[in-house]
Amino acid sequence: MGTLPVYPWRLAPDGLATRRQLRAMDLRPGGQDVVAELQRPRRKRGPLVAYLYRVDHAKPVRPMTPARWTALAKANTARRTCPACRRDAGYVIPPSLGMCTACAFPEEQRAA
Repeated sequence: MGTLPVYPWRLAPDGLATRRQLRAMDLRPGGQDVVAELQRPRRKRGPLVAYLYRVDHAKPVRPMTPARWTALAKANTARRTCPACRRDAGYVIPPSLGMCTACAFPEEQRAA
C-alpha cells in the first residue's frame, strides 16, 4: 500500500474534509479509510497532522436515542460528582485536582 497524499494547511482539494468539518455538515466518516493528510507547520514540535476523508462517502450522523441521552446525562453527572464529599460540584471536576475545590482547598473555604 502506498503512502497518503499530503496537502499543506488550507490547500486540500474540494471533496475532502476532516472529522470536524464532516461533523459541521452533520456527517461522519462511516468506516471509510483516511484518503489524505493535511499538515500544518509548527516551529517546535514538527507538523500538526489532520486526516482527510471523502465527503461523498461520508454517512449521516446517527441520531441521539433516548437511551444515548440517558447515558450521556449519567456520564456528565459522574464527571461533576466529587469522589471525596459525593456532592454535585456544579461543574466538571478537573482531573488535575481529582475532587471539588472545596475538598481540594479546605483552608481557603474556611477563610471565606
